[in-house]
This record gives sequence, structure tokens and C-alpha cells, in this order.
Amino acid sequence: MAVKFEKTGDGAYTLDVTSYVCPHPQVYTKKALEKMASGDVLTLLFDNPSSGESIISMCESAGNELLDKNENSRGSFAWKIRKG
Repeated sequence: MAVKFEKTGDGAYTLDVTSYVCPHPQVYTKKALEKMASGDVLTLLFDNPSSGESIISMCESAGNELLDKNENSRGSFAWKIRKG
């Protein structure tokens, strides 16, 4: 499956890195955020639980805000990140 990064609205983007393992979700998240403007919101879709900690650390060190963390019953995650 290919990484899917798309604009979904005004200042809203989605990045789907489902089925990728570390460090790929973090790397692709960083690249996506670099393409976005300050204040834009990224919905990040992933299913590798160990990626969560590294994504949180990356957001904190880069000044991005983790707005929401959701996990569904199938072990997939949908997080919202506002670019700082």
C-alpha cells in the first residue's frame, strides 16, 4: 500500500500510513507536516502502536500540538495534529 497524503479541506490534510512499521510513520508524518502551513491540521491514520510514542516526541520537539488521539476496536489510530 502506498502512503496517502491529501488535502481534505481548507487547512485540513490526511496522511494514511496504515500497515507501515517504525520508523516510517514518523518519517512520513514529519515530511507531511513540513509541507503544511502553521495552524493547519493533519489527521494521521496508522496501525502500529509503537509509532505513537515517537510521533508524540517528534510533535513536542517541533512545537506541533496533538489535538486528539482516537483508537478503534481494530487497533487503528486516528490522531489530529496541529502544525505549530
